[in-house]
Amino acid sequence: MLLGNVKTAEVGMLRLKALGVRLALDDFGTGYSSLLYLRRPPFDKLKIDRSFVFSIEKAADTAAIVQEVVSLGRGLGMKVTAEGVETAVQHLLLRAAGVHFMQKCRSSQPTRSPLGRAELTSAHPSVLIAFAAVVCAMASPGNVTQGETSMSAKIALVTGAGTGVGRAVTIALAKAGYSLVLAGRRKEMLDKVAGEINAIGTQALAVPTDVSKRDSILALFATARSSFGRLDVLFNNAGIGAPAVPLEDLPFETWQNVVATNLTGMFLCTQEAIKIMKAQNPRGGRIINNGSISAHAPRPYSVAYTSTKHAVTGLTKSTSLDCRQYDICCGQVDIGNAATPLTERMVQGEGVLQPDGRKMIEPRMAAEHVGNAVVYMANLPLDTNVLFMTVMANKMPFVGRG
Repeated sequence: MLLGNVKTAEVGMLRLKALGVRLALDDFGTGYSSLLYLRRPPFDKLKIDRSFVFSIEKAADTAAIVQEVVSLGRGLGMKVTAEGVETAVQHLLLRAAGVHFMQKCRSSQPTRSPLGRAELTSAHPSVLIAFAAVVCAMASPGNVTQGETSMSAKIALVTGAGTGVGRAVTIALAKAGYSLVLAGRRKEMLDKVAGEINAIGTQALAVPTDVSKRDSILALFATARSSFGRLDVLFNNAGIGAPAVPLEDLPFETWQNVVATNLTGMFLCTQEAIKIMKAQNPRGGRIINNGSISAHAPRPYSVAYTSTKHAVTGLTKSTSLDCRQYDICCGQVDIGNAATPLTERMVQGEGVLQPDGRKMIEPRMAAEHVGNAVVYMANLPLDTNVLFMTVMANKMPFVGRG
């Protein structure tokens, strides 16, 4: 048989059929017979046709199809190439699916090749996948450039990724080789961080998201799943505070907003991450929650923030217990005085209010150290978990009652 391993090919074809793919045999449009490639073994590559590369940005169901094709290629010991990559989004989605090489066409002239292909077309008219099990390059020299991408890159999703701790963690994960889904309310900030990640040489997908809205969270995880096909790490980081006022004067609407963002939003993100991690192959993943020092001790006039951060500790413990059977780990990083825009007030003027009524300047630490701590937790094998980690400025007033 053309593919060399009948059983592997049969299983792969059945899975593709379940996704709505139809099988046809064709040539490259160059006048050569489709059967000519039968004289040119061995077959060690699998090519994603340029028309499929184009449609992967347009059709939500195509990422699942290409993943099945890549899985089939792996089962047959083939490498996977993609033809006609034109945009960064195409590159991102194909890399997430496990494509080995990206071929960007620099010429509008049709690719010449004496090798045939087997086309797979889904019910969506614009979706086209082509098999070209080849030993040689797919185009004449000068028309194609190739850039190798990693099949082993893991996928991480970070909420509140546009600034502060979220930005520091995304940069650290990118340096560790992760591809990133960036969630946050301000698109311009997400795009800026995505640019920094791209400069490192890693892929980033910015998805504007309001974690206080359930529909926004559902859309975020649907986008992550359709774009990458899996999720290895979720960093639940998004959170807000409230004005420092006496407890009895805190407006009900403010309390609700803090709870919706810091607790309910984190719960909903956790739910959606679990659904992906349970179903994917290999199964499992890791959820890391941002708990804060306020998960241990309050600052004055911080009832909404402190209450939600204490509740996050319960969420972390419950998630760890309920999900370990699915090879999903859950841990929490409690951060104290990371140097971010939100903590600038700690080093300005008289400083911040203390429990005894005084104000004082408080020491801070570089946010990059939080990023490194999260990377350590994220990179552990799934039979090992850091349940709680405290990362804090060494001289901040916390240990020893101040």
